[in-house]
Amino acid sequence: MSLSFNNIPIDIRTPGAFLEIDNSNAARGLPGMPSRILVIGQRLSTGTVAEAVPTQVLSEDAAELYFGRGSMLHLMFRALKKNNKWTESWAVALDDAEAGVKASGTVTFGDGTTAAGTLNLYIAGQRVRVAVAADDDGSDIATKVVAAITAATDLPVTAAVNGSTAEQVDITARHKGLAGNDIDLRVNHYPDEKLPTGLTVTFGAMSSGSGNPDIADAIAVLGDQWYTDWIVPWTDSSNLTALEAELAAQFGPMTMRDGFAYTGARGTHSALTTLGNGRNSPHLSIMGADSAPSGPWAWAGAYGGTAAYHVKIDPARPLQTLPLPSIIPPKVEDRFLLQERNLLLHDGIATFTVDDGGIVRIERAITTYQTNAQSVADPSFLDLNTMKTLAYLRYSVRARILQKFPRHKLANDGTRYGPGQAVVTPKTIRAELIALFKQWEEAGLVEDIDQFKDELIVERDSTDVNRVNALIPPNIINQFRVLAGNVQFVL
Repeated sequence: MSLSFNNIPIDIRTPGAFLEIDNSNAARGLPGMPSRILVIGQRLSTGTVAEAVPTQVLSEDAAELYFGRGSMLHLMFRALKKNNKWTESWAVALDDAEAGVKASGTVTFGDGTTAAGTLNLYIAGQRVRVAVAADDDGSDIATKVVAAITAATDLPVTAAVNGSTAEQVDITARHKGLAGNDIDLRVNHYPDEKLPTGLTVTFGAMSSGSGNPDIADAIAVLGDQWYTDWIVPWTDSSNLTALEAELAAQFGPMTMRDGFAYTGARGTHSALTTLGNGRNSPHLSIMGADSAPSGPWAWAGAYGGTAAYHVKIDPARPLQTLPLPSIIPPKVEDRFLLQERNLLLHDGIATFTVDDGGIVRIERAITTYQTNAQSVADPSFLDLNTMKTLAYLRYSVRARILQKFPRHKLANDGTRYGPGQAVVTPKTIRAELIALFKQWEEAGLVEDIDQFKDELIVERDSTDVNRVNALIPPNIINQFRVLAGNVQFVL
């Protein structure tokens, strides 16, 4: 009997016992798919890591050191790490665009305070508390607020008393770009927070920010490193188009580095609808927040971190009800209604709910994919779970075939080769794929093995004798999302 050896020469004459190790049959069960988060965002000049350098980030403190305290990336990692401390995380920082403009806003305090109290000012969801004395006038309070904001160096803004109006505080985003326009300014977010008696506060919303960095500068330095989950802070068309194109290219059969991107957006229902309908990618999910205090970069970090952690455990299990504990919810009166959220889910925007304890929870995680190449409505890539499950199935097929048949010869079915020979046939590959399907089924990733066997095709290529072609038709498992019932009662 002639066996196939990988390393032992067939004509060795030196006496001895020579034993090689072959791991092709060592693995049992399904393989673990790699998981690696990539966060792209803006840095401050106080950071120790230069622009466009891929950097592993182990903690929020590390992000603060690397990218500057109060930087966008620092705050993104704060949200990410509060939701996911386990997944390997990397970052590529970008400097502000030279042609960009910083957003600015105002807070103006009126005279007339008649009692001491505490001013609870919220900036992008971060609370700044200021003690107000009974005899403070507007200019006194403005001075105190500037001091408090300046002391809170992790805020995404700086502050100064207006040069002409002493009662007015000028707020300026730390970063140039559109994201600064989404910095929320408010007082007393929670019901038990009250203004000191007689005090009035007037806000000028953050605006005029423009000119985001170019995400292509971050993509250019990634090389062949595989990142499965991308977290990005921007939703402008230029950057999302470049991001979608890159992820589509990596998803292709000649690369197979499946990646999925998460971002967040604040806006009215109309604005979010316009944003969602302007995208059509199976590789991107946008969590739509109305007037929530937390900034879109925080939503992106929390959403992406939570999703990356849980799809690693089970890519097919729905993400609905998972909490985003680092996110401050909108006030009750500002939350989207059921009908409004349903419309958003038809317009490419993922949704959330808020439970009775004020915890933000994912409602449905969808992609922006809505129509096929012929502009016909197509739900095939609607859900994030579909993309993540397909990515895992493809990875496990590739891992199984490359592990089992790394250096095999190829023969037709029925060839009478000796036992122990490193020979594979289409029939052998078919049997391996069916065995793999059974493991998928046990893991709750697929269903209907009879359909799989009936439609599975494995055949030798008619023109390339070294190639096997396979049609692999798994019926991927779905998610339980809706129960429709008709209660027919009897009196």
